[in-house]
Amino acid sequence: MAVSLHSFTRRLAAVALLSCSISAMADTTVSEPWVRASVPQQQATGAFMVLTAERDSALVSVASPVAKTVQIHQMTMNGDVMGMQQVKVLALPAGKPVTLDPNGYHVMLMGLKQQVKEGEHVPLTLTIKTAAGETQTLKVQAPVRGLTSQSSDHGHDHGSMH
Repeated sequence: MAVSLHSFTRRLAAVALLSCSISAMADTTVSEPWVRASVPQQQATGAFMVLTAERDSALVSVASPVAKTVQIHQMTMNGDVMGMQQVKVLALPAGKPVTLDPNGYHVMLMGLKQQVKEGEHVPLTLTIKTAAGETQTLKVQAPVRGLTSQSSDHGHDHGSMH
């Protein structure tokens, strides 16, 4: 009987550890993801969303099979001149939603492998690193919206996150 009790205790401890690691990995949420549709031969488009981290973290990379290169960018205005530059790391302060939209931080999908059409979904893989150095990978299916979409509150299709 002692052997089976020991075995049960080990299994219970393993389940408890697994539960802890699953909850630790659920630190960052993605809401309202979307990607702007492209026209034939267009080489780049943007992806947008709202990221909320429970702990101080950072978005360190994004990947997608629809593009050769995926980068985090920031759009800025200097007077009437628009500029865009790559951002290596996007800070995600604990508990504060960080909006990625067409007028600020956003994800650039460059070297598109095909046209991205309204009504489709684009898979995105986000890599988040916590201040403690833990890495979290989030998989998102972002709906594609029309070329004229400007904000993440358009429509009711909020995509899905796994």
